[in-house]
Amino acid sequence: MSPFPMSPSPLPRRTRAKMLVGASCMLALMACVSASRVAAADPAANSLIGSGTLMLSAKGVAGTIPAMRLGTDMDVAVSGQIARVKVVQAFRNTSSKWMEASYLYPLPDDGAVDTLKMVVGQRVIIGHVKRREEARKIYETAKASGRKAGLVEEERANMFRNSVANVAPGETVLIAIEYQAPVHLAGGEFSLRLPLVVGPRYVPPHGLTNPAALADAAAVDAPLADPKLGKSLNPVSITVHLAAGFRPANIISPYHQVTVADDGGDMRTVRLASGQVPADRDFELRWRSASADPTVGLFRQPLDGQDYLMASITPPAPDKLPPVPPREMLFVIDNSGSMGGASMDEAKAGLLHGLDTLRPDDSFNIIRFDDTMTQLFVQPMKATPDQIATARRFVNGLQASGGTEMLPALKAALADRTPDAKMLRQIVFLTDGDLSNEKEMMQAIVQHGGRSRIFMVGIGSAPNNFLMARMAEAGRGTYTNIGSGEEVAARMTDLLDKLQRPAVHDITVTVNGAPLDLLPHLLPDLYAGEPLVLLGRGGALKGRLTVSGLIGETPWAQSVDLGDAAESPSIARLWASRKIADVEAARASSQTNDATADETIARIGLAYSLVTSQTSLVAVDETPSRAPGETLTKEELPLLLPAGWDFDILFGGDAGKVAMDAENNLGGAAAPIDEMQGLNLPQTATGYAAWLMQGGMALALGLLGLFAARRRKVRA
Repeated sequence: MSPFPMSPSPLPRRTRAKMLVGASCMLALMACVSASRVAAADPAANSLIGSGTLMLSAKGVAGTIPAMRLGTDMDVAVSGQIARVKVVQAFRNTSSKWMEASYLYPLPDDGAVDTLKMVVGQRVIIGHVKRREEARKIYETAKASGRKAGLVEEERANMFRNSVANVAPGETVLIAIEYQAPVHLAGGEFSLRLPLVVGPRYVPPHGLTNPAALADAAAVDAPLADPKLGKSLNPVSITVHLAAGFRPANIISPYHQVTVADDGGDMRTVRLASGQVPADRDFELRWRSASADPTVGLFRQPLDGQDYLMASITPPAPDKLPPVPPREMLFVIDNSGSMGGASMDEAKAGLLHGLDTLRPDDSFNIIRFDDTMTQLFVQPMKATPDQIATARRFVNGLQASGGTEMLPALKAALADRTPDAKMLRQIVFLTDGDLSNEKEMMQAIVQHGGRSRIFMVGIGSAPNNFLMARMAEAGRGTYTNIGSGEEVAARMTDLLDKLQRPAVHDITVTVNGAPLDLLPHLLPDLYAGEPLVLLGRGGALKGRLTVSGLIGETPWAQSVDLGDAAESPSIARLWASRKIADVEAARASSQTNDATADETIARIGLAYSLVTSQTSLVAVDETPSRAPGETLTKEELPLLLPAGWDFDILFGGDAGKVAMDAENNLGGAAAPIDEMQGLNLPQTATGYAAWLMQGGMALALGLLGLFAARRRKVRA
């Protein structure tokens, strides 16, 4: 019998993938026609269309430069273990038409968006948080009446849609949003990740026959720019003001070249070495302490009679490691089309590295998936040299093609046929996670996780961090990102080293003093170098907080004095964001129903002025600008393909045939921006001018340089 039992399929994988794409396109067209009919019968239904009419964009390509051009400036202030990010997006209408623009924008999955400002000439319009339906209605009413409006809606916890209506020909409108996110700490290294691009999401076939799932998938869909257009679209500039709270060392950005300026003391300023980059991969900044690695971080914020706490506690490595019991290791590898190119090479290298760590008394199996699934062995086998050799041949033969059907592979990995309490059961998932049915993944883990521990390895330049982090958390494991081939050995070595060490388990948290509502409620296992991050709310911070658990069979405990917490202005909204994540976890585990969860999330969003799945930010200019009768053209701005993705593998080499090259497509409706119109930034806007004059003017100057250089190039 072949050691590689394949799912029955009489057709080659590439043929099956193209047939699946064709079926998906047909169903998507049917959905779009249906939606159009609904909209014609009910004008209010127009709010449901927009990006939903672009269902084919994940299978098709934008082959011309958009009339609406976009430039983004990010100004980041890191204070201790919290980052405050200001994103200024300049929407520039290069056409002779009135335009509405929509852009799908990624954010950290643990971030909290709380501010929207729209700048039109000398006017600054402040956004307000409203319930999602109310905000959409306000936006649509303003759009129909010819007034400028901006809208920020959450499509996923790490994915937002920015919309701006009634941009005049030749006009520039600034949309500024602000969010905050925690800085991550692992193995003594701090890191901040700024997502810059959303990868195309796969919709499973069963989702295409479900109207609700189809609409949900449409919300995370956007046009994709053909690589022949070049990478001049959507330029991004980034500045990070690093105040780590200690003297930082080893400041690096693994995926971008940066410059680091010493501002004196512990302050550093980090900028992109090239000034700006295409938005085709996530930006990450890493640093360490020049002295001893910190093991405790405490921050507090008093607000409206409540005290909010953020505590990050890292257990020390044990002096003597107890023997690790035999393990059942399940390796799950994604070989779908989105993994084509560098991502597939990185995933295979990571899996091969994992095979090298297996011991003779360990058992293992490999599951590979695209729109089909294969288990290497019928059941986990002992890690003998012969079986390891068979596994290596299997991995080396994998090629990327087909759709991303992750759910069957996840369920197969969770199926625990030999429950042995003495054996560790660890699942290592290597994938980019670019799919639309995240909720089904979470439900499967909550319902069938059992004793399994899930370790997610995000592959590629722009993986679905939201899905990865949530799956690892629900599976009481960890999340590791491998963003380039150079990182495979180091990152996988760190992860596999953790898997061979005992975790801190059976963790409990107690407070000797005023009671605190501490999150998360479900406490994870902790692995070497991984901190426990707690967010709390209470009447007053006093007393001691104690974290205790077992390292192997040895008791461990650590206490901190809550009075030592440093002041921070950002803890309350991080607590609220974490509270929403817990509500979503309760929804996935059927501990609460959809109506209750939605209402709870809406109340939290309104109370803390956050964009959530149930609340949005909307800003409206009360001065009408588009005259009645003037046509408004909608354009959804295309996304760049994430770096490392293979376009021909993803689209079969057919969708990329376009008539014009970017360098020769700068005339007509998509004329070049010879110069940036004066932004006329406000001089007296209270609380706004200081940062927008810095961020907005920096963006304007950067774009001026870009456009001037491009003009010189065209003339040459």
